[in-house]
Amino acid sequence: MAYPYKINSHLSIFLIALFLMAIGITMVYSASAILANEWVKDSYYFLKKQLLGASIGIILALLMGSINYKALQKIVKPVVIVCMLFLALTLIPELSKEAGGARRWFKVGFLVFSPLEFIKVAAIIFIADYLARKEDLIKNFEKGLFPILIVLGILFVIILIQRSLGTVIIIGAVAFSMLIIGGARIGHILGTILLILPFAYSLIYNVDYRKRRILAFLNPWDDPSDKGYHIIQSFLALGSGGLFGKGLGESKQKLFYLPAPHTDFIFSVIGEEVGCIGTTFIIILFIIFAWIGFKIAASASDLFGRYLAFGITTMISSQALLNIGVVTGVVPTTGVPLPFISFGNSSLISVMMGVGMLISVSKKNRYV
Repeated sequence: MAYPYKINSHLSIFLIALFLMAIGITMVYSASAILANEWVKDSYYFLKKQLLGASIGIILALLMGSINYKALQKIVKPVVIVCMLFLALTLIPELSKEAGGARRWFKVGFLVFSPLEFIKVAAIIFIADYLARKEDLIKNFEKGLFPILIVLGILFVIILIQRSLGTVIIIGAVAFSMLIIGGARIGHILGTILLILPFAYSLIYNVDYRKRRILAFLNPWDDPSDKGYHIIQSFLALGSGGLFGKGLGESKQKLFYLPAPHTDFIFSVIGEEVGCIGTTFIIILFIIFAWIGFKIAASASDLFGRYLAFGITTMISSQALLNIGVVTGVVPTTGVPLPFISFGNSSLISVMMGVGMLISVSKKNRYV
């Protein structure tokens, strides 16, 4: 009876990823067609890019799922170094693309991608490998926890230069979760977080646009035409959708009212077009995805596989939770995309690579 369950685990998580991607492709076109026609005179512009990213993502997921995930341990350091190198290259104007006042995209000719999305996956592989090798030392702060915290600190500084606090939050949440699961003492983790809090406060309240996001989160109606504009438009989209929505393609807020309707706020468009029923269905899919992913992690036959599956599942789940939290006004705006659904090839490809790793771990599991 173990064999069928083993097959169902990785097949199920792959099918859920495909289903979420299909929803994303549909909604990216719905949310972006008019914008694309206005900006580049091609209503299919974003759709074609999303289809390309989905195709590459599926191929890489199947490729990653077909190889032994343990091979990643042999290349983890070069992978991290390459990702950080590309991240550093985005600081060179001739090799990067600027958007929203930040240079987070590496650009050479037709090749454009965000190293930040791939460094999330690279960091998870690195931490998983570290925990698997340092299992006996992780409870010791100086010999086990402190070295990995130093590496993460350097990584966070580089990412913050890119003005991506959202990426730091995601990697930080995943890293601390993995460290706790790996056996680090809760007191050491809490102490580290307390030491970080003053720096976090400074990063938010000494940077104008971040401070404005916090103020907009606390009271968006205080300045509805400026600081609170994004979240108010999101509320209007979600609220006007009601239970069943206005119908696919019938969103009004995507018509130059809701900022980033095909990227960060695509969940708002979904809510307006397919209503509470549609958004609840998507949330349920993410919950099932997380349940299967954590089940794969718990049943992994080795420590590296366990931490890798846990980290990938936590990353995708936390991104979904954070994005949905932003558009519903539960947390301040962070600029984190909705996995599988938001427009963006780098995000789509990186999460599908993560799905491939989950498939690989699942195939090697020993079920009882």
